[in-house]
Amino acid sequence: MMLRLRYIILTICFIFTLHLSSQAQQNFEAIESEKIAYITKELKLSPSEAERFFPIYNQYNKEMWDLKRAKRGFNVRGNSLNAEKRDVIAFDAKEVELKKSYRAEFAKIVGQTRASQFFQVEEDFFNLLRSKIQNSRKK
Repeated sequence: MMLRLRYIILTICFIFTLHLSSQAQQNFEAIESEKIAYITKELKLSPSEAERFFPIYNQYNKEMWDLKRAKRGFNVRGNSLNAEKRDVIAFDAKEVELKKSYRAEFAKIVGQTRASQFFQVEEDFFNLLRSKIQNSRKK
C-alpha cells in the first residue's frame, strides 16, 4: 500500500515536472520568435538578408550564451566550475572580441552600419523584455 502511494506521488511529480519543462520550452521559443521578428523589423532586413543573417546570428547567440554561462561559473553542460579559475575581466574581453568578430560577419550581409546597429537593437529587445516581465509581475 505504502509502495503504491509512493509510486503514485512520484508519477504525479514526474508529470508535473514534464509539464513545467514543456511550458518553459514554449516560453523560450516564443521569446526567440519575438526576438527574431524584432531584429528583422528594426534592422529592416529583407527576406533574402534575413535568410542569410539568422544562421550566423544563431551561431553568435549560442557562443555568447556559452560565454555568459562560463562567466557565471558554469560550463556548457551547466556544471559548476571552480570559481578561482574565472577571470571576469577576461570574459568581458572575450565578449567584446566575439561581438567584433560577428559584427564583421554581419556586415558582409547587411553592411557596416546595420551590423553595428544590431548590438543596440538586441539590447533594446532585452530591455523591452525585462520591462514586460516586470509589468506582468506587478499585475
